[in-house]
Amino acid sequence: MKNTLKYVMFLMVIGFMTSCSPKQEMILIETDYGNMKIKLYDSTPKHRDNIKKLAKEGFYDGTLFHRVIPQFMVQGGDPDSKGAPAGKNLGSGGPGYTIPAEIGAYHFKGTLAAARRGAGNPNKESSGSQFYVVQGKPVTEQQLLSFASQKGIVYSAEDVERYTKMGGTPFLDNEYTVFGEVVEGMDVIDKIASVKIGNSDRPMEDVTMKVKVVK
Repeated sequence: MKNTLKYVMFLMVIGFMTSCSPKQEMILIETDYGNMKIKLYDSTPKHRDNIKKLAKEGFYDGTLFHRVIPQFMVQGGDPDSKGAPAGKNLGSGGPGYTIPAEIGAYHFKGTLAAARRGAGNPNKESSGSQFYVVQGKPVTEQQLLSFASQKGIVYSAEDVERYTKMGGTPFLDNEYTVFGEVVEGMDVIDKIASVKIGNSDRPMEDVTMKVKVVK
């Protein structure tokens, strides 16, 4: 009887801990090339909450990946891209506000980062809606050491392994806010990055998206 009571209490404690543990915040980016499920970082709450809010409002539905650079990244989130005619220059649209920088996470392949205006932006504030997903390419340990020296970064052994094996864009570290990473659909990045592109790195054929919050 005593052992049974202890077992029941143990199950109650485990159940309580499970119910109190925070749910992982996720979004799904749907495209004609497949879907990317993205885990949002709790360490970047302003960016996490902003993209969730916009996704729930349908802000991104019908927007384009308007800028694609192979071995670098695929960028989208400009509301002006909805129904944009061929050849229209895109990349300056947004919701009318910026987000304070939450810089810290690194640009490994598959990470989600906020685009931003470069000139006249000393605080590195992020675009209110535009983002990019990193494709990048593997770098050597010597290259990574050079970036680390320039930026005052100390990469862990795990960081070095991810950059040298999976790749990324470490030259952007400490410059832009990284606020999530792809956990399903990594191949979709490569598929989008391989499309034919025209002026201003815009795909010749539109790559549309829908974004929604998922569990």
